[in-house]
Amino acid sequence: MEGANDGARILLLHPVGIDLTSWDAVAQRLSSEFRLLRVDLRGHGASAPVDPAMELADYAVDVYDLVTELDFAPTGVVGLSFGGMVAQAFALAYPASVGRLVLAGCPCTLPDAGRIALSARGRAAIEQGMASQVTETLERWFTPGFIAGNGADAIRDRLLETDPQAWNSAWQAISHIDTAPRLSEIRLQTLCIAGALDAASPPAALNEIARRIPNARLLVLPDAPHMMQVECPHLFAAAIKRFFCGEAIGGAVA
Repeated sequence: MEGANDGARILLLHPVGIDLTSWDAVAQRLSSEFRLLRVDLRGHGASAPVDPAMELADYAVDVYDLVTELDFAPTGVVGLSFGGMVAQAFALAYPASVGRLVLAGCPCTLPDAGRIALSARGRAAIEQGMASQVTETLERWFTPGFIAGNGADAIRDRLLETDPQAWNSAWQAISHIDTAPRLSEIRLQTLCIAGALDAASPPAALNEIARRIPNARLLVLPDAPHMMQVECPHLFAAAIKRFFCGEAIGGAVA
């Protein structure tokens, strides 16, 4: 835990293949006002080894066990990409443990072709090694200029250190996501954040989530790619700060 001891609590859940350090720039901008908990999801960073058969609900159980052990619930939850999918499962399973909810750069369901492709993406790391996944992943996550300027180098290095089995397990769980039918059960103040340039989970995917959660709002960050917390931390942190301070943010959805 870090940040202001008397600040509102915020739990930060990271994308697939990386770890809690991907929140560094955002945490630096929030820690003076909020009490933050960054976690390594199972199989990532310094966490326990992954179970090959894990589903999103299993990652959510891990999160629940941790926030309960640390007496960090109820807490605001911010999840991005894989972290946003785990956050959906967490909010559905343990609504009393969640205050406000932020879902960024993630879907709530997938077409059949997408499920097949994402499952194959996970298996490819086992068959070909993590190095085979890095270039395509960075191109999907960041803008070309950011990569050319070496802004994504730390993420590149972290991906290369990722356990292929952990990568595969997470992608298999992702390929099964289908929270869409249950999102109407979420009665939390919810903000959905999309990057205008996100090729992995475009604004339409976040609009779909916001449409299904009663009274959710949608915010599209201009010029932001999928890894908006790394490439545009100033915009992302500002949105989080305004939302958790109770300011009106985002727009209604169709």
